[in-house]
Amino acid sequence: MHQTNFIVREPLLDPKQRVVGYELCWQQQGAAPSSPAALEALLDFVAGQVVDDDNWLLRDKILFLDAVPAMLSADALHRLPPERTVLSLKTAELANPDTLAAVQGLRAGGVGVLLREADLARIGSRLPTIASYVEVRFSGADVGSQARAYAALKQSSVGMVARPVSNWADFDACAALGLNAFVGKLHLTPRPSTDAKGLNPAQTIIMQLMQMVRQNADIAQLEAVLKRDATLSYKLLRFINSAGFGAGREIQSLRQALTLLGYTPLYRWLTLLLATASTSGYSPVLLETAVVRGRLAELLAQAALGKSEAENVFVAGMFSLLDRLLGIAMQEVLANIQLSDDVVAALLTRSGKYGPFLALAEACELSSDLVASLAASLKLSPEDVNRAHLSALAWAQNVAA
Repeated sequence: MHQTNFIVREPLLDPKQRVVGYELCWQQQGAAPSSPAALEALLDFVAGQVVDDDNWLLRDKILFLDAVPAMLSADALHRLPPERTVLSLKTAELANPDTLAAVQGLRAGGVGVLLREADLARIGSRLPTIASYVEVRFSGADVGSQARAYAALKQSSVGMVARPVSNWADFDACAALGLNAFVGKLHLTPRPSTDAKGLNPAQTIIMQLMQMVRQNADIAQLEAVLKRDATLSYKLLRFINSAGFGAGREIQSLRQALTLLGYTPLYRWLTLLLATASTSGYSPVLLETAVVRGRLAELLAQAALGKSEAENVFVAGMFSLLDRLLGIAMQEVLANIQLSDDVVAALLTRSGKYGPFLALAEACELSSDLVASLAASLKLSPEDVNRAHLSALAWAQNVAA
């Protein structure tokens, strides 16, 4: 299936709007559910991409995957960390004693199970032995009665996951009830806020540094600006001395760090830092989306454009959500920093040399019908896109801000 269909992800938010996990599924063509073979193929493909030498590449994230009884003993399950894996099952499947026994065996081994369409009254005290999560159909119409219904679950070890959550008022109601929530496209929808909009002081300095890098300012000038912000200086030294960068020796001066890093990687690092310096009320999920989108667009572009040009596609991907992170119009974002014509075209109209790669990365997160046609136009197979998608998701968990 990874060779013929595309992976779609949906973020799971906790009440503080942090991303605690993702549901991964095949993009559906029409209303037909995925077959058991397709679901097992997804499990196998995901296990091959997010585990490397027994290392879980998604750090603290939990993956939710649809399941049917036939795949509860799949070999791929043994390659995934049980504490980070949740299989989603319809409660009706548990009427079969063999399925119930298999589920209880998985739970005993630490694998998570999410029950859909659960009749909580009938399951009763057995629920913790069967499920780690239960999906609740949230409705903003009668929050009071839902609060009473969920009160008993809140005292147990079973987590509650709400769906559908179609607006921020409903999300806030879920948060008040202590529910996690799958949010679909909601996190890309601006929410009303009284927070100050625009660039904060840290972002202003980062923008200044980005301008200077584009103008090839000398190292001494960059160092002088960095010294005005102790936090920024600390972050640069921490980054340059991280195991991921691999400097080989401890770097203690800003000048050394700037010289070793170089202008293109420095610009890329500043792009990431600009987004992480946001103080927007719902920035955790939006920030992670920006990082995944930027990295995915870059990976999709590397074969066609080369590594250097793909760096610019990464910048376009990161900047494509900066208007929402800052709470200002994209035109105002662009007025604050000089970008190449190709990046601007990608940001404003998804056109030019970089635009189609950004459009494809964006379509992947929206489960858009455009995914297949965009991938075909760029001569990228579903497997190319799926590998890049999961690689970008893993990379985003390990970005040092």
